[in-house]
Amino acid sequence: MQPIYGRDQARAAGLTRAQLRDDGRRITRGVYVSRAVPLDLRAACLAMLPVLPAEAVFSHLTAAALCRSPVEHRWPVSVSVPPDVYRPRRARLRTHVRHLTEDDVVQYRGLPVTSGAQTWLDLAALLPAGELVAVGDALYRGGHLDAASLQARLQRAGGARGVVAARHLAPYLTPLAASRPESLVRYAVIAGGLPEPEAQIPILDRWGQEVAHADLGWARWKVALEYEGRQHADVDQFGRDIDRYSLMAADGWLILRFAGRHLGRLDAVVSRVAGALRSRGARW
Repeated sequence: MQPIYGRDQARAAGLTRAQLRDDGRRITRGVYVSRAVPLDLRAACLAMLPVLPAEAVFSHLTAAALCRSPVEHRWPVSVSVPPDVYRPRRARLRTHVRHLTEDDVVQYRGLPVTSGAQTWLDLAALLPAGELVAVGDALYRGGHLDAASLQARLQRAGGARGVVAARHLAPYLTPLAASRPESLVRYAVIAGGLPEPEAQIPILDRWGQEVAHADLGWARWKVALEYEGRQHADVDQFGRDIDRYSLMAADGWLILRFAGRHLGRLDAVVSRVAGALRSRGARW
């Protein structure tokens, strides 16, 4: 028996109702994933694929999550189908109707998913601006999105829902942002009217050699922002951080450090960053 199967396959393999109940986790009507394998999103999508129309494409939050973007994905699974195709109605499934071109659909890890550009455009109508930037950065970072494909998709988007926000935020996306928190902090700083920071900014010594880098910063005023995730609590990482911060401070850099507790207080982050920049003579 395969780890992903339908009810008919289970019967053909001789599974009794009790065995099916004990082994199979029901994904949707007549579709199961064996308890012998982890039930992740990809497994659930693979299980659903045989009962979907051939033209169905995984989309929206499901496509973003499959591409390892920082979205909180729960049931239902989202798919998109063309207007003239049967729209399936099943438990744990949400179906959208979309006109998609060949450029809007890709194969990823054995599944048909919307392209990075199409996924990001779809989410522009659903996510707050900062989260949308974080998803766009992750799609860039993962190789699912680039400036040319995004520009091409937005040019033919017409009056699609969310396209105004998407066109406004597209210039701020970068593959250099290493995490969702960095993206959220960077967008908050930009939205707060401060000068746009550089991501992964190199820190150079007096001889022009790179001695460190910062998550975000302004070389002109030597102000740097660092987001401290849980990995920074590791003893070895903590020691490396101390060395890095010492090198930066020795060369005159002012370092502002933030952590997860600040993501719910981004207005305070912006205020502190503004004060730091002004202390170095920045005016905007």
